[in-house]
Amino acid sequence: MKQETYTGTRQTLKVISKVFSTTILVLLIGVAAFLLYIGVATRLYATKGERFEPKFSLYTIISPSMKPNLNVYDLIVDVRVDDPKSIKIGDVITFISTSSISQGMTITHRVIDIVPAEDGSLQYQTKGDNNMNADGAYVPFDNVLGKVALRIPQFGRIQYFLAQKGGWLLVIVIPALFVIIKNIVKLVNLVNVKDKAEKASYVPPKDPNKKIKEEKRKKALKNKLKK
Repeated sequence: MKQETYTGTRQTLKVISKVFSTTILVLLIGVAAFLLYIGVATRLYATKGERFEPKFSLYTIISPSMKPNLNVYDLIVDVRVDDPKSIKIGDVITFISTSSISQGMTITHRVIDIVPAEDGSLQYQTKGDNNMNADGAYVPFDNVLGKVALRIPQFGRIQYFLAQKGGWLLVIVIPALFVIIKNIVKLVNLVNVKDKAEKASYVPPKDPNKKIKEEKRKKALKNKLKK
């Protein structure tokens, strides 16, 4: 009974270890892809300046104005909008604010109305889901950075944490070392098992002198008996 319990516990620990390792690996791949995208986008922006408009943009929510749909530290993925008419009432957009209280700030709010400007272009009235009043200024299409396509809850904490001193060490290096060390331990265990198997199947070679020694012993015994 104790042996069965030990075996069951061991199997459970193996499953937990495997799930943990897989989670770490997926996290590392996700973070690496995220950082690669940010690095490429930053380099392209530095090269092309304002002419570069990526198809996808990433933003971290830092205000509770869109709760409960968007929370602080949620990461959002925006898709570039090429046609002003593709923005509908109810869409959540990210834009550069022209309001007097948030001039020049990057805001993500919901579109509650669409009206034509004096030049015939479209402009959007926006409001935070958690705000009592609409924003103080309409958003011209040229100020729209993108439309929210995906929300990744609390993933912005990773972006914030990586920016801190030692963040890289904890999020990237230590998990990577864990995976490497685990694989080394597996390799060592495999080598030990192989050595034990070889020792168990080892058959010592026959001593060629053993037969001669045995014959001499028998001959000496016969000679003693003759006397």
